[in-house]
Amino acid sequence: MPTSPLVSVRNVTKSFAAVTAVRGLDFAVARGEIFALLGPNGAGKTTCVRMLAGITRPDEGSIEFPAAPRSRLRLGYLPEERGLYPDQPVLRILEYFGCLNRMSREAARAGARAWLERLDLLDRATDRLQTLSKGNQQKVQFIAAVLHEPDWIILDEPFSGLDPLNQELFLRLIQELRRRGATILLSAHQMNLVEAVADQILVLDHGQAALRGTMAEIRQRASSREKIVFSLDGSTMDAALIAALARCPSLLRVESLPGGELAAWLAPGAALATALTEVCRVAALTAVNSSRVSLHEIFVEAVGKREEETR
Repeated sequence: MPTSPLVSVRNVTKSFAAVTAVRGLDFAVARGEIFALLGPNGAGKTTCVRMLAGITRPDEGSIEFPAAPRSRLRLGYLPEERGLYPDQPVLRILEYFGCLNRMSREAARAGARAWLERLDLLDRATDRLQTLSKGNQQKVQFIAAVLHEPDWIILDEPFSGLDPLNQELFLRLIQELRRRGATILLSAHQMNLVEAVADQILVLDHGQAALRGTMAEIRQRASSREKIVFSLDGSTMDAALIAALARCPSLLRVESLPGGELAAWLAPGAALATALTEVCRVAALTAVNSSRVSLHEIFVEAVGKREEETR
């Protein structure tokens, strides 16, 4: 696992008028890793991304690139809001962005055609961008960000507009870029996709770090890590049953799942055997499985807890 930092963020604060978007933020992105920057709407993610891309500067603190000067890094930036030209042909747009990133026109054209073929868009190369679907426009935006083989890639909501098959395709492409040596900062709302590829995760809330670490480290620290999934014999999954189970002292909370199953989180310090005994007093168990707590569940718990603390 890479350890040398490509970028180091130290005590960074950024405000806009009376709003402090980022406050005293510290983290480092190691060279050659996929670093996920997450958070609810308004958490400061976009502000942080724009500072890392060099679009804006922090009011306080510093953003440094110890491994190489920022000017020597080839930056690939996929913004959340598309920055392409909707009335221009796809191939011409990609040639233009390649040339902006110091590629020759011939190399930009050849590279763009190769990427378009790989993403099943070569037959749309001469079509105007605005005639493409939202998902295909996102593919073009992605190509524009990586065409020049950047070594520092910032992807802000890269899965936007993509169907599940193309989301999986993008996951493979992101992993491939990392294998080629690129360092990738990924900001996305699709927690299951982030969980599949991220080496390090930082969750922002109100401009500050709410969670950080590897997925294993975050799961280990999460209070909701003890989770069981069970099925009940002949029971209707109604509100009364869930309420009765929620009153079990060993259970922190209970939720219904698709397919007639229930998920339960153990209370801190509760033993699994005790919890199952309490559940059996309410209904007959037919199956019990342990389940890893997902990044989505940890995110909701961590951000929700901070929201309650700030009220």
